[in-house]
Amino acid sequence: MKTGSGKTVLAGLAGGIAMNVVMLLTFRLLAFGWNGGGILLESSIQSRKLIAVWTEIEPIPLVVDTPLPIMLGIVLFGVFHAWLYRQLAPQWPPGVLRRGMRFGAIVFVMTFLFWEFFTPFNMFGEPLRLIALELVFWACIAAADGLAISAVMERGTEEV
Repeated sequence: MKTGSGKTVLAGLAGGIAMNVVMLLTFRLLAFGWNGGGILLESSIQSRKLIAVWTEIEPIPLVVDTPLPIMLGIVLFGVFHAWLYRQLAPQWPPGVLRRGMRFGAIVFVMTFLFWEFFTPFNMFGEPLRLIALELVFWACIAAADGLAISAVMERGTEEV
């Protein structure tokens, strides 16, 4: 796969935007609620420590209080992901879906699975049932990233 830097940046922007949109629909809308009241904050089994971090302890996380820097950072991660995809994908079977899902799985395991293990489980004592729900959300976010990047990077190739 011979891909230029411009296409890689465009793919990364698409991946970053896709991650932000799916994160908005999963974590912001369902998990934490637009104005509170989401599944993760209202569950009777949720860790008080996790709820306090997200709602009470100052400073409140930037993603809640001032989300723009976090959203822009996620787009930058998308650009890095596209560069990584560009290095890895030529070794994989062709196809947007196959390559996109494979890359999404790598992002999921290397980033989101690690995050859930190290922070909500390790630091906040979050119950495994809620972590499982979050992992479903993260899987959707990783798939959106991988598929968006793959769709842009594979466009114009022989085997899409």
